[in-house]
Amino acid sequence: MSPAAVARVERLARETADGSVVCDQWTFYPNGHPVTVAAVISTYLLEDGTPVLLVEASPIAADGDENRAAEALRHTSTLISLFDPEGRPIFSNPAAFAAYGTATDGFEARFAEPERAPPLLAAALAGNAVTDVCQVVTRDGLRWHQLDVRPVTDPATGQMSVLLDERDVTARVQAQNARAAAEQKAAMAEARQAFLTEMSHELRTPLNTVIGFSDLLATSSLNVEQADHVGRINNAGQRLLSVVNEMIDQSGRDASEGDAAPAATGLTVVESEVGAKAPAEFPAEVSGACEAIETEGAGRTPRILYVDDHDCNRALVVAVLEVQGIACATAEDGAQGLEAARTGDWDLILMDIQMPVMDGVAATRAIRALPGHRGATPIVALTANTLAEQKAEYFAAGMDDCMAKPINIVELTHMVLSWTSSDWRRSGPPLIAAVA
Repeated sequence: MSPAAVARVERLARETADGSVVCDQWTFYPNGHPVTVAAVISTYLLEDGTPVLLVEASPIAADGDENRAAEALRHTSTLISLFDPEGRPIFSNPAAFAAYGTATDGFEARFAEPERAPPLLAAALAGNAVTDVCQVVTRDGLRWHQLDVRPVTDPATGQMSVLLDERDVTARVQAQNARAAAEQKAAMAEARQAFLTEMSHELRTPLNTVIGFSDLLATSSLNVEQADHVGRINNAGQRLLSVVNEMIDQSGRDASEGDAAPAATGLTVVESEVGAKAPAEFPAEVSGACEAIETEGAGRTPRILYVDDHDCNRALVVAVLEVQGIACATAEDGAQGLEAARTGDWDLILMDIQMPVMDGVAATRAIRALPGHRGATPIVALTANTLAEQKAEYFAAGMDDCMAKPINIVELTHMVLSWTSSDWRRSGPPLIAAVA
């Protein structure tokens, strides 16, 4: 018999022990079908004095709603259990029986974390209905169940009892956990990307000044000792740049599972090769291309706009281009750059990315929206932020090329002349793709 039936029989035995007769209504399930009977129950003594219950019953037509309730209880997927005030099980519907079996363990035993059970049981016995989502230990292992715990009166004994309704929500909890993990991973990736961007900018910007101005000094009239000092400064900057590049590239590879590694590692080679060579040591084929472009563009001064919030960067680029006889106007942020692009005619705009007021990407989009030839002015990113996904964002915004900081005198000159020559206007730059 079920625990509920056992408790009911024990109550009847107590109530009829003094000779009283109890009339009661029972529902049996012969062959799995409910049969409701009206019963007269009394205690009968066998010849040896052993008391037994005598049940005299006859079938009655059960109320339709009662039958429906009984059938719903049998077939529902909700796990329904009844516990006495001490947490001992006294009833389980078929769904609960399938999940937990005939175990006589108490209320706490169902919980993967048993310490979560007493507060729920105590709340129900205090007259409160409570809900929770907990891990439970079923025949199928650990599952997540949504619990509804509430006080009820046991119809068999009349005692206070606790009704536990359980629904399996494992799939929902797992989906929520997976979504939360994905969101956390995305947030960590975003934070890491922001850190890489900030570190790239903060480290490469001062290096741009150190290497760029030492390159300029190397081309001026210095005595032997001064040239040696400048060379040492430049070499130290180049070594530090190599360390910074490798650190940022490695972090980028770790952050993407290698997706950005090929493009980033190509970038490192270009920067170290280009940045490590003085103008006289620059590859002959690139130097030849620069001379050819300079010759082809003789007599025409390119109009260059450089947009950068860092005064040292602006001073360096202006100085580098002035050495080559190229005039360069500057703007201190993207908003100023946009206004200069809207009101002036430029052959090329050099655009920093990380700037206050308006960044380089936003400024580029706004320039591309300008009418006529002003909206079609070539724009080249001049930035320390050159991870593969960052460069893809620049190109998507409408930029035509990207040059990494710290800059090199020959590389900058070659890039400027390539984008402002008539040959490029017709067919594109001959060697920029190979270098950058």
